[in-house]
Amino acid sequence: MEYFVESVDVAVVGAGHAGIEAALAAARTGCRTVLFTISNDAVGNMPCNPSIGGTGKGQLVFEIDALGGEMGRAADKVMLQDRMLNMSKGPAVRSKRIQADRRMYQDIMKKTIEHTENLSLVQAEICEIRRLGENRDGNRFELVSRLSALWRAKAVVICTGTYLDSRVIIGEVIYPSGPDGLHPAAYLTKSLEALGIKMLRFKTGTPPRIDARSVDYSVLERQDGEKKLTPYSADTDIKELDERPKLPCYIAYTNEETHRIIRDHISESPLYSGKITGVGPRYCPSIEDKVMRFPDKTRHQLFLEPMGDGTNEMYLQGFSSSMPSYIQAKMLHSIKGFENAVVMRHAYAIEYDCIDSTQLYASLMFKNIEGLFGAGQFNGTSGYEEAAAQGLIAGLNASLFVRGKAPVMLTRNSSYIGTLIDDLVTKGTNEPYRMMTSRSEFRLILRQDNADDRLSEIGYAAGLLPKERIERFRAKKAMIEAEKERIRKVIVPPSDTINSILEKIGEPPIKTGIRLSELLKRPGLDYAMLAPVDKTRKELPEEVIFTAQTDIKYEGYIKKELADAERFSKLEKKLIPDDIKYENVRGLSIEAAQKLAKFRPASIGAASRISGVSPADISVLLIYLDMKRRNRAEENE
Repeated sequence: MEYFVESVDVAVVGAGHAGIEAALAAARTGCRTVLFTISNDAVGNMPCNPSIGGTGKGQLVFEIDALGGEMGRAADKVMLQDRMLNMSKGPAVRSKRIQADRRMYQDIMKKTIEHTENLSLVQAEICEIRRLGENRDGNRFELVSRLSALWRAKAVVICTGTYLDSRVIIGEVIYPSGPDGLHPAAYLTKSLEALGIKMLRFKTGTPPRIDARSVDYSVLERQDGEKKLTPYSADTDIKELDERPKLPCYIAYTNEETHRIIRDHISESPLYSGKITGVGPRYCPSIEDKVMRFPDKTRHQLFLEPMGDGTNEMYLQGFSSSMPSYIQAKMLHSIKGFENAVVMRHAYAIEYDCIDSTQLYASLMFKNIEGLFGAGQFNGTSGYEEAAAQGLIAGLNASLFVRGKAPVMLTRNSSYIGTLIDDLVTKGTNEPYRMMTSRSEFRLILRQDNADDRLSEIGYAAGLLPKERIERFRAKKAMIEAEKERIRKVIVPPSDTINSILEKIGEPPIKTGIRLSELLKRPGLDYAMLAPVDKTRKELPEEVIFTAQTDIKYEGYIKKELADAERFSKLEKKLIPDDIKYENVRGLSIEAAQKLAKFRPASIGAASRISGVSPADISVLLIYLDMKRRNRAEENE
C-alpha cells in the first residue's frame, strides 16, 4: 500500500555526479529538495577511473566552479596527483587532470549534502514517476519508491547514471547490477516510456583493479605529477594542495603475447559474440576492441593509477574488458610487470538505459513534459565531468522553473558546458558523448584560466555564488585589465639586455623602442623572460599574470574568434516561433523539414547545427521568418 511522505519543490533521482550538483544547485537557490539514491554509501561514487578532468573535461570542472558548483572544491581536497595535459601546445587546449582519492571524494560530497540547507538525502529506489497536472499545491509529479513510499514534487531531475535497467557482462556471465555490484534501477524505464520518453541502450565498461603489492614497478615507467600545482576552485588555498599526499602513476604496455591471447579468445568476447547490444564509447574502447580494430599495432599504452592514499587497489587505465575472468587473468599476466598481478576486482561491461537527448531543451527540460529535467549519463553522455556540468544546469533550471523564472541556457560561445548541451539537444548522440577540446569552435576564448570571467557573474545572479566570491573575482578581473593596459603602454628601448634575450630565442634584435605587448607576441618570449627590461611591473598573483599574458599574446586570434562568436550570437538571437509548421515552408528540403519538425530548434543558430539542414535551407527559413514578421507588422498597422 502506498503511503505519502512529503511534498518538495525539486526531487532529484540519483546521487552520482549529476545528481549531487543538481540537488545542491536547487537547494542553494532556495528550493526544498530531496535527493534519492540507490545506496547512501554510493553517493558521489567513482565506479570508473579515479580521476577528475582531462582534455576538454578539465575545462568543464573550472566552469562548474565558476558557476558555483561543488566538483572543483571537492576535487582539490582529494587530489593525489596533478597534471596539466597538452602543455607543449597552446593555452586553448591545455587541460587539468587529477588523480583523486575515490573514497575521500565520496565522504566529502556526502558530508556536503548532509550539511546543506533545504536538502534531504534519502535511500530509495524510485520505480515510478507520475504526471499529476498542476494542482492547487503546484505539484506536477508523484514519485513512488520500491517500498511504496510516495513524494510529490513541482519539478524532477533524473540523474540515473548507468543504473537504469543495467546489467553487468563478464564473458558468459550476465546479471542485473549497477556499477560496483550495487542494485540496478530495474523499474523506472517502464514508467518513463509510459510518459512518452524515447529510450536508448548504451554500454560502458571498466578495467580490472589490481593489488598494488603484486606489481613489479621496477619494469614500469614512473609518472609523477606537476610540481607547480593549480587548484580547480577559486575557493582553494594553494597551501591545501601542497599539503596533499602526492602519489605516482605508472605506464605499462600490452605486447604481442597479450594480443595473441585476445585474438585466440575473441569468440568469447561478448562484444563479438552478440551478447552486448548497447552502443559503447568510441573514444574509450575495450582492450579487445582496440586489438581487433588496430591489428598493425604491436602494443597499447596502459596507466596504473592509485585509487586512494589508504588502499592497495590500483586502476589499470586502458585495459577495459568484458572478457571472461580467466581470460582477463591470462591477458593481465602477459604484461611486463604484471606477471604475478592479483586482481581485486575484475573488469566488466555494463549496459544501461538512457534517453534520446534531442527530447530536451537547452535548459535540459523535456520539451513535452514541463518540470521534468534530465542530466548526466541519463542524457547519453559519459564521464563524471559531463555529468556534473549538466546536473548543475538542470538543478538550477528546475529551481528557476519552480520559482517561475526564465531558465539559464549557456551557449557554445560562452562555455564548454554550453557546447556540451548544444551538441546533445541539437544533434543528439548515438554513443556515450565525451567532451573534447576539438568539439568547441571557440576554444581560444573558452580557456580554463578565464572560466570565472565568462561565468561567475551568471553564477552570482543565479544565487549560486556568494557575494564574497564575486567580489574576489571582480578584484582579480580589475588586476588583469590593469596589467594588460600597462603592458600595452610600456615602451622597451633597444639595449644589450633585450637584444641578448632576443638573440637566445632566435629573434631579430630591436633598433628602436617597441611596446612590451608587441615583444610579448613574439614566439618563444613570455612574461617572465621580459622581467629584466620591464621595470614598472608589480608583484601579481600567478593566475593574473597568466591570463593577462595569454590575452595579449594571442590578441589577434582572440579578436577573430570573438568576431566569429558575435556572428554566432546574432544567429542565436534570431528566434524561431514554437508553432511554426515546417511542412508549410516552401523551398525547404524534405529532410530539413523533417529534421526541424523533430528537433524544433529555438533559434536559427540551433537550426543551422542540425545534421541534414543545409545553408540553403537556413536561407529559406530566414526569408520565411522575415516575410512572417513583415506580414504581422502590416496587420498591426
